[in-house]
Amino acid sequence: MYNALTLTEALLAKASVTPLDLGCQDVLANELTPLGFECERMVFGSGAAQVHNLWAKFTAPALANDEPAPLLVFAGHTDVVPTGPVEAWDTDPFVPTHKDGKLFGRGASDMKASLAAMVVAVREFRAAAPQAPLSIAFLITSDEEGPAVHGTVEVCKALSARGERLDFCIVGEPTSIERTGDMIKNGRRGSMSGRLSVKGIQGHIAYPHLARNPIHQAAPALAELAACTWDEGNDFFPPTSWQVSNIHGGTGASNVIPGEVVIDFNFRFCTESTPEALQSRVRAILDAHQLEYDLTWSISGMPFLTTPGPLVHAVQHAIRTVAGIETQLSTTGGTSDGRFIANICPQVIELGPPNATIHKINEYVAVHDIEPLKDMYREVMLALAATPQ
Repeated sequence: MYNALTLTEALLAKASVTPLDLGCQDVLANELTPLGFECERMVFGSGAAQVHNLWAKFTAPALANDEPAPLLVFAGHTDVVPTGPVEAWDTDPFVPTHKDGKLFGRGASDMKASLAAMVVAVREFRAAAPQAPLSIAFLITSDEEGPAVHGTVEVCKALSARGERLDFCIVGEPTSIERTGDMIKNGRRGSMSGRLSVKGIQGHIAYPHLARNPIHQAAPALAELAACTWDEGNDFFPPTSWQVSNIHGGTGASNVIPGEVVIDFNFRFCTESTPEALQSRVRAILDAHQLEYDLTWSISGMPFLTTPGPLVHAVQHAIRTVAGIETQLSTTGGTSDGRFIANICPQVIELGPPNATIHKINEYVAVHDIEPLKDMYREVMLALAATPQ
């Protein structure tokens, strides 16, 4: 039987670079099965894109009115980002190593420590309150750091199709800044990308009157897009932002006017804007500049928000109880699998350890952050179980 630290170490020892799981979910399932969880493997995709997912559920007895007990889902991922150059690490990224009170390894903060803390917290909760009116499930994927097309999104579709009701969800993403619990995410912005191809006429750079430079033509439109105020945000979200990520143009020669420039950009948008409205405004600006262009869109996630209610209050109470601090609610940062879960679960919160080293060389989690995280997860369950339904 693992504790939170040794379970973290066991997971870190597996080189589960996305979309590989390499047995991490088996380790978790072996810990959950003795606690009364039914573990279901859900495999989606094929070949190199095959993704392993785990849905593990413990069902509590029905409430006095014969209604099913509310369901709290712990969600996370066993896959990790690539290590980068291994020689740049001070230690082997897949050999969990302790140094100066820190546990080093790829995935230490993002998010194997959270998974370990969740499992051990559930064990402690079940021991402390075996008859508690709270069902618990785990939704674990190996496709969060990659394309995220055969992971949580597919599991959510399957759960929805068979009528599973999710009431609360805690995602173990590393949300904290200085110490575990000082910040949680009660929502995330949406993400929408565009690829703009502006057409010109290629020609010799010495004869510009015989060509049409698409970079020159696009520049004023890009400046206007960059200067736009898309919305003002709200009490929970910052204003929507628009950023260029890549510009591709030219033949590589210094004496050729390009015939096309391709511009990649991204919106991080809040609940004050819709994809349709943002797309319409972009096209209006491009049309006003009389550009000849093609434009394609992709949406990787819609914004979601959990306003203060039972789950937020339970998490705030747990952090206050364990750490003695008032946590900060935030919707900053990138996307997470919470965007998929929010489609079938009304209350989604993210709580995890500090995120200063995630995706970096020498990623680590401070050992003193693991036990409090486990305690916070346990206290959330106790608080939800005591909340009248």
